[in-house]
Amino acid sequence: MAGELVLVTGGSGFLGAHVIIQLLNAGYQVRTTVRSLSREAEVRQMLRVGGVEAGERLSFAAADLTKDDGWADAVSGCTYVHHVASPFPPNIPKHEDEVIIPARDGALRVLKAARDAGVKRVVLTSSYAAIGYGQPQQSAPFDETNWTNPDGDDVRAYVKSKTLAERAAWDFMQREGGAMELSVVNPVAILGPALAADYSTSILLIKRLMEGDMPGCPRLWFGIVDVRDVADLHMRCMTAPEAKGERFLAVAGEFLSIAQIGRILKRRLGPAAKRVPTLELPDFLVRMAARRDPAVQQILPELGKRKNGTGAKARRMLGWAPRSNEEAIVATAESLAALGLLRGAEKKAA
Repeated sequence: MAGELVLVTGGSGFLGAHVIIQLLNAGYQVRTTVRSLSREAEVRQMLRVGGVEAGERLSFAAADLTKDDGWADAVSGCTYVHHVASPFPPNIPKHEDEVIIPARDGALRVLKAARDAGVKRVVLTSSYAAIGYGQPQQSAPFDETNWTNPDGDDVRAYVKSKTLAERAAWDFMQREGGAMELSVVNPVAILGPALAADYSTSILLIKRLMEGDMPGCPRLWFGIVDVRDVADLHMRCMTAPEAKGERFLAVAGEFLSIAQIGRILKRRLGPAAKRVPTLELPDFLVRMAARRDPAVQQILPELGKRKNGTGAKARRMLGWAPRSNEEAIVATAESLAALGLLRGAEKKAA
């Protein structure tokens, strides 16, 4: 019901900010957690870029996923909680626990605090990473019945962290969730309009393509979904009775290769995409580059693997209707240009 108080963890993040925007537009009061209250002005500016002046309908609470302090106050008085915050390292961590422990323990901190505060439902942001890895390739699209095998050869720290965090959340609900409800959203690579320079790792791919930082396209396939549609799915999961105890894979359409993404950028953006590569790189060249670039090392297990997945469940059960892959890709590039975040591109007038 509009006017109720909703907590969003990680409001300074790309998805978190978009969830806040949709909650405010729907008439809810919103509280968001940030690790430092000094980020309040930054978050409010992100919302302005997204077309929302939050005013007093938005409040802030300081809380860190690695600490108990602050979570009881953060959830106090909230009807719903969106747990969006989770670490996503740009490089391979020295030890996987640097990512796994904050993700898993952070989710449990939020769930325990929410249960104790009498929250009605928590919507947890998980990932396709918890669905489609560590398993043999299959022709049928992966869906919500699939779970990543955390011990698989292709499973790196981030993928493992999302899998173990979601597993821990469901286990907690079964054992000690009480009357509280849980719904989970599992997005693929999230693109769409950036609101600030602090954007997701997924958007970095579009930025690197647009700036010509990549000599060619590694043979990688991604599912794509627009951030506005992921936020919309969170909204539906928050209130739909059918979403109780369910997980929903958020994917807009067919998975695309980086070369296909490059061709879309060139076709839709013309001269602005003149630096975008469309030539596919042989795997051995990518492996050579990984020796010098830790970021490239992250993608090596996925080279040449055609991923797939379906968002049919969210469409069928919740009436979810996401934008096309192409819309999400183009909106990403256009937002980076408008914010002056593309090297060599002029910032457009607001």
